[in-house]
Amino acid sequence: MTPITEVEGRRVALSNLEKVLYPQTGFTKAELVHYYVTGAGVLLPHLRDRAVSFLRYPDGPEGQLFFAKNVPPGTPEWVTTAEVPRSEGPARMVVVQDLASLVWAANLVTEFHTHQWRVQDPERADRLVFDLDPGPPATVVQCCEVALWLRERLAADGIEAYPKTAGSKGLHLLAAVRGASPERTSEYAKALAVEAERALPRLVVHRMTKSLRPGKVFVDWSQNAARKTTATPYTLRARPYPYVSAPVTWEEVADCRSAGQLEFQAGDMAPRLQHHGDLMAPLLDPETAAPLP
Repeated sequence: MTPITEVEGRRVALSNLEKVLYPQTGFTKAELVHYYVTGAGVLLPHLRDRAVSFLRYPDGPEGQLFFAKNVPPGTPEWVTTAEVPRSEGPARMVVVQDLASLVWAANLVTEFHTHQWRVQDPERADRLVFDLDPGPPATVVQCCEVALWLRERLAADGIEAYPKTAGSKGLHLLAAVRGASPERTSEYAKALAVEAERALPRLVVHRMTKSLRPGKVFVDWSQNAARKTTATPYTLRARPYPYVSAPVTWEEVADCRSAGQLEFQAGDMAPRLQHHGDLMAPLLDPETAAPLP
């Protein structure tokens, strides 16, 4: 029998809580749900008003992985959904607005991925993102070097960037922007990626071509496109361990000398939040949003 719990007046079914999702650590589905519930105070503001793509891994990261962009079958009627534009026609997607919806989504065993715009205005980007992806033997150490260059270059345009781990191999840089379409934001991001490649030719490539990437950092600017989504701050990732896409300080980026320094698992987050608070909180303040040059 599937247990039912009540969350803020909503009845939420929770299933297979004893299932081990990450065999290397014994991390269970119950622990995954607990992680999302206890982290809701910082996670929910970054999900709110954004259509969500779910990367689901119901049997753990070593099982089947699949993206769910449309509203999943069986979604409770009280879960907020929104119609979002797509080139092939509008689609309806989930918008995680409250704790009950977060618990329901966590029970599906998910990573959370969001667009760089809010559902109220899909024609206006309010986020700029760079995904720094290292091509072996490059690691997050080289990503940090590129991130520091991008930070200074963005600052020259009046844009403040905030770093987080990808929760896999690299880094993400996020910034709050205003007044630009996703197309314009993508153009700007691409121009900076090309500039980074010229400035750091031994380190950076701005094209996705795999043959160009060994030993370099791919500065992926394309996730600014209206249709693309990026791992949300604080989401768990479908990796061999319960790694988190964790906000980090610029001091941690500057001091990174080995890949393990910027690897954070679910159990690391409570003490980090107690010490740092939400390092991505400035992204939620409209006053911090900068116009693109």
